[in-house]
Amino acid sequence: MTVTKAIKVFIADDHAIVREGLKQILADTKDIIVAGEAENGLDAIRSTRKSGCHVLLLDISMPDRSGIEVLKQIKKESPSIAVLMLSMHREDQYAIRSLKAGAAGYLNKQSAPAELVNAIRQVAAGKKYITAELAQELANHFDDAQETPPHELLSDREYQTLTMIASGKTVSDIANELTLSVKTISMYRSRLLLKMKLHNNAELTHYAIKNQLVE
Repeated sequence: MTVTKAIKVFIADDHAIVREGLKQILADTKDIIVAGEAENGLDAIRSTRKSGCHVLLLDISMPDRSGIEVLKQIKKESPSIAVLMLSMHREDQYAIRSLKAGAAGYLNKQSAPAELVNAIRQVAAGKKYITAELAQELANHFDDAQETPPHELLSDREYQTLTMIASGKTVSDIANELTLSVKTISMYRSRLLLKMKLHNNAELTHYAIKNQLVE
């Protein structure tokens, strides 16, 4: 990318302060411009269709649907858009799922501004972006000859339900936050307990803490 063909970036994050912070960081660069922003997953999907953006900065924790769901939909509709996932979660929790779903990169929100700019330029050029720490985690993930951990067998929504329950949220809380029915969340809970051979929320929470899936 050159100055005459700036990288157009779209920001999707439900926190206004985060969006403003990202815009301020990118305002100091000559080759990157912000083409738009959204505060939820549905708006992100709708707006990126007409934004003409090259890179989408997508928060993995959106209020109406998971960032990975949004990622899959956007890559289905606009495969040329490079999606850089942003998260407050430990990198190894969602990074592998994001990359498998089509993300061009994964970056922790606590990363330095210079690293964010570098990541945007790299994915805009058609490359993947991961940190050194994540590269090591990926190497361990694929080189590990041990049996696949039970939580990696879960669907994205089941995994999200697992982490939310382990964080102390009730089925009703999760249903309200994800704009789904209590019956649907209960179904996800039943499925993940069955897949992981667990019996109740206490065992589920213990597993999540032991495996560092929640803070």
